[in-house]
Amino acid sequence: HLEEHLKELEEFTRRLYAKNPKYEPDPKAREANIQGIFHDAALPYPCYRKIPSHQILTEAFAEKIQCPDRVFLLSLGLVKSIRETYQPEDKVILSSLQVPLESLQKLYVNISQVNWRLKVYRDGAGRLLFCTNEAGDHGYINMGYEVIMTRILTRVTDDIYLRGGSPPKFIFNMSTVFLAIVL
Repeated sequence: HLEEHLKELEEFTRRLYAKNPKYEPDPKAREANIQGIFHDAALPYPCYRKIPSHQILTEAFAEKIQCPDRVFLLSLGLVKSIRETYQPEDKVILSSLQVPLESLQKLYVNISQVNWRLKVYRDGAGRLLFCTNEAGDHGYINMGYEVIMTRILTRVTDDIYLRGGSPPKFIFNMSTVFLAIVL
């Protein structure tokens, strides 16, 4: 599922950049960011290479951020979260059945948190941090990303179920703290 997750996230990132050009106005810089996140090119902000995914995701939604590109932070955090689960540095994993159940459950919680935060987190002016859809009568609604996030969550849910884990509705935690994926 790793390759499918990454393919979906790359599409998600491209859509976010298209809807949120304020975070990176230069199309060439956006493409360089995408290449750095998904295709092992140089990261434009190398300080994030060693930071764990949960810290990057937390910063993506923080009121004050060090990196001006929230789309970069969100995408890098999601990709790192998935790679920390499916490609741990100290193990070779050939099948998702080898991924520890606890890691899959933490991944599900993290992605669910992102899904929720995309819908509700706003800046100081009351605007959503990430616009993912066209404006409606009452402002922006963040539903354009739902199909992609649902596909990713469904695959993670399938992996949890195959490992004998509880259905996600029992493990979903609506806290606002991202969990570290510790393998």
